[in-house]
Amino acid sequence: MSNPNKDVIDVLNNLIEYSKDGEKGFKESADDVKNPELKTFFVQRATACNQAAAELQAEVRHLGGDPETSTSLSGDIHRGWVNLKSMVTGKDEEAVLNEVERGEDNALKAYKEAREKLVKLNNPNAQNALTLVDRQLQGVQRNHDQVKALRDAARARS
Repeated sequence: MSNPNKDVIDVLNNLIEYSKDGEKGFKESADDVKNPELKTFFVQRATACNQAAAELQAEVRHLGGDPETSTSLSGDIHRGWVNLKSMVTGKDEEAVLNEVERGEDNALKAYKEAREKLVKLNNPNAQNALTLVDRQLQGVQRNHDQVKALRDAARARS
């Protein structure tokens, strides 16, 4: 028997991967910087991404699905590229923030697309998921804006 919530579950599982990508990316970024305030910011963002993934996983379970538990292939490739690039160019604050902002651009796009898909599904069981995605989208937007401001400040100092 197929799950009538399969499409909603697929959308949420995709966001779980992005949340896991964000968590891993912020943790690695915290390891790459020396600035204690920036390190703390990245650790806090990693924790928030972990919490977002847990909320999404709980909703997938509520809908009768199996929640995703890993990062995405594209996120793994991006982190590999960042690590390779860092070996060549060094891990200065602005470079790390540039890569974090690129990751946040991707997360923001994924959340906006997920929201659109959930609305189009017109599944009455998707309402909780849509509310959750809307709330998390606001958090992703805040992360993006904070990272951009930090990157702009680092750029102004250099």
